[in-house]
Amino acid sequence: MHQPPVIALLTDFGLEDAFVGVMKGVIATICRNVQVIDLTHAISAQNIRQAAFHLDRSVGYFPDGTIFVCVVDPGVGTTRQAIGVEAGPYRFIAPDNGLLTTIFERWADAKCHELTNANYQLTNISATFHGRDLFSPAAAHLAAGIPLEAFGPAIDIANCTRIELWQNRPKEDGKGWTGEVIATDHFGNLITSFEAGMLADDGDWNVTVGNYAEPLPILRTYGEAEPGHPLAYIGSSGMIEIAIRNGNASAELRVGEGDMVEVRRGGFHARPGRQS
Repeated sequence: MHQPPVIALLTDFGLEDAFVGVMKGVIATICRNVQVIDLTHAISAQNIRQAAFHLDRSVGYFPDGTIFVCVVDPGVGTTRQAIGVEAGPYRFIAPDNGLLTTIFERWADAKCHELTNANYQLTNISATFHGRDLFSPAAAHLAAGIPLEAFGPAIDIANCTRIELWQNRPKEDGKGWTGEVIATDHFGNLITSFEAGMLADDGDWNVTVGNYAEPLPILRTYGEAEPGHPLAYIGSSGMIEIAIRNGNASAELRVGEGDMVEVRRGGFHARPGRQS
């Protein structure tokens, strides 16, 4: 059975305004038989690094051939390039501002072209809404069968913009790492920079975050902590996360993106309570 092409949208536009709906209208006008999926429109405003993280953690759940339209674009209307990329089984439309850093790292043989061909753009391009006038038309034309090479000149991905991603530093005693909170989800759960695979052995690990005094044991799921108590766990993203059962960890612990987190091997077994 023939499946329609898939376009996935990732933006910082939110859903209060008409921006996302207009992008979908442009796509449908050019390519009627396309399935559009909203990956997220809740990226923090202009937060390229957060967008790169969510794209990296989501891309593998989409079918081969999916076209990702990624519009977190504080440089819209400037000289920054608009690019189309073929990487692995996927294609990506985005500003060249580092948003695709994890994609370039995952697929070093990716092909990239600048989006310059006016035949695949709307006329009278706005200086502030390239999501509508440039990126959505490019994705729709790709879905309709136009090859990436037709959109503009090739670019070596080595010349594309990269951003610094999350980094973990080993502790001096060799018993853990220092990292950071890289995102906060809708529930206030804190996604850290620690991959679950870092803790793959049978060691007794715990997590400390911000100014919260007590180390948190790494539990399996929320229900293993008492209501209102914080915990660490392996989240669905494959990263170590911090939550408060039935609460908002970011608000109650006063911790957010960029704040320090530590994970270390230790002998902590008791369930933690709130810091007084």
